[in-house]
Amino acid sequence: MKVLSSSEETYRLVDQMRMQGKRIGIVPTMGALHEGHLSLVHKAKQQCDVAIATIFVNPTQFGPNEDLQKYPRTLQNDLELLSANGCDVVFTPTDAQMYPQDHSTFVEPPRVSQAWEGQIRPGHFRGVATIVLKLFQILPAHVGYFGRKDYQQVAVIRAMCRDLNLPIAIEACQTVRESDGLAMSSRNRYLSPSERQRALGLSRALKGAEMLIHQGCTDGRQIEKLMRKELESSPVDSIDYAAIVHPDTLEPIETITSEVVGIIAARVGTTRLIDNATFALH
Repeated sequence: MKVLSSSEETYRLVDQMRMQGKRIGIVPTMGALHEGHLSLVHKAKQQCDVAIATIFVNPTQFGPNEDLQKYPRTLQNDLELLSANGCDVVFTPTDAQMYPQDHSTFVEPPRVSQAWEGQIRPGHFRGVATIVLKLFQILPAHVGYFGRKDYQQVAVIRAMCRDLNLPIAIEACQTVRESDGLAMSSRNRYLSPSERQRALGLSRALKGAEMLIHQGCTDGRQIEKLMRKELESSPVDSIDYAAIVHPDTLEPIETITSEVVGIIAARVGTTRLIDNATFALH
Protein backbone atom coordinates (compact mmCIF):
# COMPACT_ATOMS: atom_id res chain seq x y z
CA MET A 1 0.00 0.00 0.00
CA LYS A 2 1.42 3.38 -1.01
CA VAL A 3 1.00 6.27 1.45
CA LEU A 4 1.44 9.72 -0.12
CA SER A 5 1.10 13.23 1.27
CA SER A 6 2.16 15.30 -1.75
CA SER A 7 -0.72 16.34 -4.01
CA GLU A 8 1.61 16.60 -7.03
CA GLU A 9 3.01 13.10 -6.52
CA THR A 10 -0.48 11.69 -5.93
CA TYR A 11 -1.85 13.30 -9.09
CA ARG A 12 1.02 11.90 -11.15
CA LEU A 13 0.42 8.40 -9.79
CA VAL A 14 -3.33 8.47 -10.48
CA ASP A 15 -2.79 9.97 -13.93
CA GLN A 16 -0.32 7.18 -14.72
CA MET A 17 -2.83 4.53 -13.56
CA ARG A 18 -5.51 6.05 -15.76
CA MET A 19 -3.19 5.96 -18.76
CA GLN A 20 -2.69 2.25 -18.07
CA GLY A 21 -6.48 1.83 -18.43
CA LYS A 22 -7.11 1.16 -14.75
CA ARG A 23 -10.49 2.00 -13.20
CA ILE A 24 -9.97 3.97 -9.99
CA GLY A 25 -12.22 4.30 -6.95
CA ILE A 26 -11.74 6.95 -4.24
CA VAL A 27 -12.98 6.80 -0.63
CA PRO A 28 -12.65 10.25 1.01
CA THR A 29 -12.53 10.02 4.84
CA MET A 30 -11.61 12.10 7.87
CA GLY A 31 -9.91 9.10 9.48
CA ALA A 32 -10.93 7.46 12.79
CA LEU A 33 -11.94 4.58 10.55
CA HIS A 34 -14.57 1.94 11.38
CA GLU A 35 -16.31 -0.88 9.54
CA GLY A 36 -18.48 1.63 7.66
CA HIS A 37 -15.42 3.19 6.03
CA LEU A 38 -13.87 -0.21 5.32
CA SER A 39 -17.07 -1.35 3.59
CA LEU A 40 -16.53 1.54 1.14
CA VAL A 41 -12.98 0.33 0.47
CA HIS A 42 -14.34 -3.20 -0.13
CA LYS A 43 -16.90 -1.83 -2.60
CA ALA A 44 -14.17 0.14 -4.42
CA LYS A 45 -12.05 -3.03 -4.60
CA GLN A 46 -15.00 -4.98 -6.04
CA GLN A 47 -15.86 -2.42 -8.71
CA CYS A 48 -12.46 -0.92 -9.60
CA ASP A 49 -8.87 -1.93 -10.31
CA VAL A 50 -7.45 0.48 -7.74
CA ALA A 51 -8.92 1.58 -4.38
CA ILE A 52 -7.64 4.88 -2.98
CA ALA A 53 -8.56 6.28 0.45
CA THR A 54 -7.93 9.81 1.64
CA ILE A 55 -7.50 10.80 5.28
CA PHE A 56 -7.90 14.50 6.04
CA VAL A 57 -9.73 16.18 8.92
CA ASN A 58 -11.12 19.09 6.91
CA PRO A 59 -11.13 22.28 9.03
CA THR A 60 -13.44 24.23 6.72
CA GLN A 61 -16.44 21.97 7.38
CA PHE A 62 -16.37 22.52 11.15
CA GLY A 63 -18.23 25.47 12.69
CA PRO A 64 -16.67 27.75 15.36
CA ASN A 65 -18.17 25.76 18.28
CA GLU A 66 -17.82 22.29 16.79
CA ASP A 67 -15.43 19.47 17.61
CA LEU A 68 -12.50 20.11 15.24
CA GLN A 69 -9.86 20.05 18.00
CA LYS A 70 -11.17 16.91 19.70
CA TYR A 71 -12.11 15.06 16.51
CA PRO A 72 -10.36 11.67 16.81
CA ARG A 73 -7.09 11.39 14.89
CA THR A 74 -5.86 7.80 14.70
CA LEU A 75 -3.64 7.81 11.61
CA GLN A 76 -1.41 4.82 12.42
CA ASN A 77 -4.36 2.59 13.25
CA ASP A 78 -6.22 3.84 10.15
CA LEU A 79 -3.29 2.95 7.90
CA GLU A 80 -3.07 -0.54 9.42
CA LEU A 81 -6.81 -1.09 8.84
CA LEU A 82 -6.62 0.13 5.24
CA SER A 83 -3.61 -2.07 4.50
CA ALA A 84 -5.34 -5.12 6.01
CA ASN A 85 -8.43 -4.42 3.89
CA GLY A 86 -6.67 -4.26 0.54
CA CYS A 87 -6.49 -0.50 -0.01
CA ASP A 88 -3.90 0.31 -2.69
CA VAL A 89 -3.10 3.98 -2.06
CA VAL A 90 -3.72 6.40 0.83
CA PHE A 91 -3.48 10.17 0.46
CA THR A 92 -2.75 11.96 3.76
CA PRO A 93 -2.22 15.67 3.05
CA THR A 94 -1.48 18.35 5.63
CA ASP A 95 -3.71 21.38 6.28
CA ALA A 96 -1.10 23.58 4.59
CA GLN A 97 -1.12 21.39 1.49
CA MET A 98 -4.90 21.58 1.08
CA TYR A 99 -5.32 25.19 2.26
CA PRO A 100 -2.18 27.26 1.56
CA GLN A 101 -1.85 30.51 3.48
CA ASP A 102 -3.42 32.61 0.71
CA HIS A 103 -6.27 30.17 -0.07
CA SER A 104 -9.48 32.10 -0.73
CA THR A 105 -11.52 30.01 -3.21
CA PHE A 106 -14.57 28.04 -2.03
CA VAL A 107 -17.38 26.14 -3.71
CA GLU A 108 -20.89 27.56 -3.31
CA PRO A 109 -22.85 24.38 -2.48
CA PRO A 110 -26.02 23.41 -4.38
CA ARG A 111 -29.63 24.08 -3.37
CA VAL A 112 -30.04 20.69 -1.69
CA SER A 113 -27.54 21.86 0.97
CA GLN A 114 -29.72 24.66 2.31
CA ALA A 115 -32.10 22.92 4.74
CA TRP A 116 -31.44 20.51 7.66
CA GLU A 117 -27.67 20.23 8.21
CA GLY A 118 -27.11 23.32 6.08
CA GLN A 119 -29.37 25.39 8.32
CA ILE A 120 -28.04 24.03 11.62
CA ARG A 121 -24.37 24.04 10.58
CA PRO A 122 -23.90 27.19 8.43
CA GLY A 123 -20.86 26.90 6.17
CA HIS A 124 -20.56 23.13 6.70
CA PHE A 125 -21.47 22.13 3.16
CA ARG A 126 -19.34 24.90 1.67
CA GLY A 127 -16.39 23.20 3.38
CA VAL A 128 -17.53 19.73 2.26
CA ALA A 129 -18.07 20.74 -1.37
CA THR A 130 -14.71 22.55 -1.48
CA ILE A 131 -12.64 19.71 -0.05
CA VAL A 132 -14.37 17.02 -2.13
CA LEU A 133 -13.82 19.01 -5.33
CA LYS A 134 -10.15 19.49 -4.39
CA LEU A 135 -9.73 15.76 -3.73
CA PHE A 136 -11.42 14.89 -7.03
CA GLN A 137 -8.98 17.26 -8.78
CA ILE A 138 -5.91 15.77 -7.10
CA LEU A 139 -7.16 12.19 -7.52
CA PRO A 140 -9.06 12.07 -10.83
CA ALA A 141 -10.87 8.81 -10.06
CA HIS A 142 -13.71 7.18 -12.00
CA VAL A 143 -15.95 6.54 -8.96
CA GLY A 144 -16.31 8.23 -5.55
CA TYR A 145 -17.62 6.09 -2.67
CA PHE A 146 -19.62 7.62 0.18
CA GLY A 147 -21.75 6.22 2.99
CA ARG A 148 -25.52 6.74 3.01
CA LYS A 149 -25.40 7.62 6.72
CA ASP A 150 -24.45 11.14 5.62
CA TYR A 151 -27.47 11.24 3.32
CA GLN A 152 -27.58 14.98 2.71
CA GLN A 153 -23.82 15.09 2.13
CA VAL A 154 -24.16 12.49 -0.64
CA ALA A 155 -26.99 14.53 -2.20
CA VAL A 156 -24.80 17.67 -2.08
CA ILE A 157 -21.82 15.91 -3.69
CA ARG A 158 -24.01 14.35 -6.41
CA ALA A 159 -25.53 17.75 -7.27
CA MET A 160 -22.13 19.45 -7.26
CA CYS A 161 -20.70 16.84 -9.65
CA ARG A 162 -23.71 17.24 -11.94
CA ASP A 163 -23.71 21.03 -11.86
CA LEU A 164 -19.94 21.36 -12.39
CA ASN A 165 -19.75 18.59 -15.02
CA LEU A 166 -17.29 16.50 -13.04
CA PRO A 167 -16.47 13.25 -14.86
CA ILE A 168 -16.90 11.01 -11.80
CA ALA A 169 -19.71 8.65 -10.74
CA ILE A 170 -20.90 8.84 -7.11
CA GLU A 171 -21.69 5.52 -5.43
CA ALA A 172 -23.74 5.73 -2.21
CA CYS A 173 -23.19 2.63 -0.06
CA GLN A 174 -25.46 1.25 2.66
CA THR A 175 -25.07 2.46 6.25
CA VAL A 176 -23.17 -0.09 8.35
CA ARG A 177 -24.70 -0.64 11.79
CA GLU A 178 -23.63 -2.14 15.08
CA SER A 179 -25.45 -5.36 16.07
CA ASP A 180 -27.91 -3.31 18.17
CA GLY A 181 -28.80 -1.01 15.25
CA LEU A 182 -26.64 2.05 16.05
CA ALA A 183 -25.24 3.55 12.84
CA MET A 184 -21.45 3.37 12.87
CA SER A 185 -19.83 6.78 13.28
CA SER A 186 -16.41 8.08 14.30
CA ARG A 187 -18.23 10.20 16.91
CA ASN A 188 -19.75 7.13 18.65
CA ARG A 189 -16.53 6.87 20.65
CA TYR A 190 -17.52 10.07 22.48
CA LEU A 191 -20.58 8.31 23.99
CA SER A 192 -20.52 6.97 27.57
CA PRO A 193 -22.12 3.49 28.03
CA SER A 194 -25.42 5.03 29.21
CA GLU A 195 -25.43 7.61 26.38
CA ARG A 196 -24.80 4.84 23.87
CA GLN A 197 -27.95 3.08 25.05
CA ARG A 198 -29.94 6.30 24.66
CA ALA A 199 -28.44 6.81 21.19
CA LEU A 200 -30.34 3.71 20.04
CA GLY A 201 -33.42 5.96 20.00
CA LEU A 202 -32.37 7.18 16.53
CA SER A 203 -32.51 3.76 14.87
CA ARG A 204 -35.63 2.83 16.88
CA ALA A 205 -37.39 5.98 15.64
CA LEU A 206 -36.57 5.04 12.04
CA LYS A 207 -37.79 1.45 12.61
CA GLY A 208 -41.04 2.83 14.05
CA ALA A 209 -41.49 5.07 10.99
CA GLU A 210 -40.91 2.09 8.71
CA MET A 211 -43.53 0.01 10.55
CA LEU A 212 -46.09 2.81 10.34
CA ILE A 213 -45.53 3.20 6.59
CA HIS A 214 -45.78 -0.57 6.09
CA GLN A 215 -49.11 -0.46 7.93
CA GLY A 216 -50.34 1.94 5.25
CA CYS A 217 -49.82 5.35 6.88
CA THR A 218 -49.09 8.00 4.23
CA ASP A 219 -49.25 11.06 6.52
CA GLY A 220 -45.72 12.48 6.75
CA ARG A 221 -46.56 14.65 9.77
CA GLN A 222 -47.98 11.71 11.71
CA ILE A 223 -44.85 9.65 11.05
CA GLU A 224 -42.63 12.55 12.15
CA LYS A 225 -44.62 12.78 15.42
CA LEU A 226 -43.99 9.09 16.06
CA MET A 227 -40.26 9.55 15.38
CA ARG A 228 -40.06 12.46 17.82
CA LYS A 229 -41.98 10.51 20.46
CA GLU A 230 -39.52 7.62 20.21
CA LEU A 231 -36.54 9.99 20.44
CA GLU A 232 -38.02 11.77 23.47
CA SER A 233 -38.68 8.49 25.26
CA SER A 234 -35.08 7.26 24.75
CA PRO A 235 -34.42 10.02 25.89
CA VAL A 236 -32.12 12.05 23.66
CA ASP A 237 -31.05 15.44 25.03
CA SER A 238 -32.25 17.50 22.07
CA ILE A 239 -33.68 16.97 18.60
CA ASP A 240 -32.46 19.09 15.69
CA TYR A 241 -34.89 17.45 13.24
CA ALA A 242 -36.85 14.28 12.58
CA ALA A 243 -38.39 14.54 9.14
CA ILE A 244 -39.82 12.63 6.19
CA VAL A 245 -38.35 14.04 2.98
CA HIS A 246 -38.10 13.55 -0.77
CA PRO A 247 -35.08 11.31 -1.60
CA ASP A 248 -33.60 13.75 -4.15
CA THR A 249 -34.64 17.27 -3.14
CA LEU A 250 -34.85 16.59 0.65
CA GLU A 251 -38.01 18.71 0.77
CA PRO A 252 -40.55 17.68 3.44
CA ILE A 253 -43.26 15.27 2.29
CA GLU A 254 -46.75 15.71 3.69
CA THR A 255 -48.44 12.85 1.82
CA ILE A 256 -46.35 9.83 0.88
CA THR A 257 -46.99 8.54 -2.64
CA SER A 258 -43.60 6.95 -3.43
CA GLU A 259 -40.19 6.33 -1.85
CA VAL A 260 -39.22 8.74 0.95
CA VAL A 261 -36.35 9.14 3.41
CA GLY A 262 -36.57 9.54 7.15
CA ILE A 263 -33.78 11.80 8.44
CA ILE A 264 -32.84 12.45 12.08
CA ALA A 265 -30.29 14.60 13.90
CA ALA A 266 -30.20 14.61 17.70
CA ARG A 267 -27.83 15.17 20.60
CA VAL A 268 -27.05 12.58 23.23
CA GLY A 269 -24.96 14.19 25.95
CA THR A 270 -22.61 16.50 24.05
CA THR A 271 -22.45 14.24 20.97
CA ARG A 272 -24.44 15.10 17.87
CA LEU A 273 -25.62 12.06 15.90
CA ILE A 274 -27.38 11.67 12.55
CA ASP A 275 -29.16 8.74 10.95
CA ASN A 276 -31.59 8.04 8.11
CA ALA A 277 -33.49 5.29 6.35
CA THR A 278 -35.24 4.96 3.00
CA PHE A 279 -38.87 3.80 3.01
CA ALA A 280 -40.85 2.46 0.09
CA LEU A 281 -44.65 2.13 -0.02
CA HIS A 282 -45.80 -1.49 -0.15
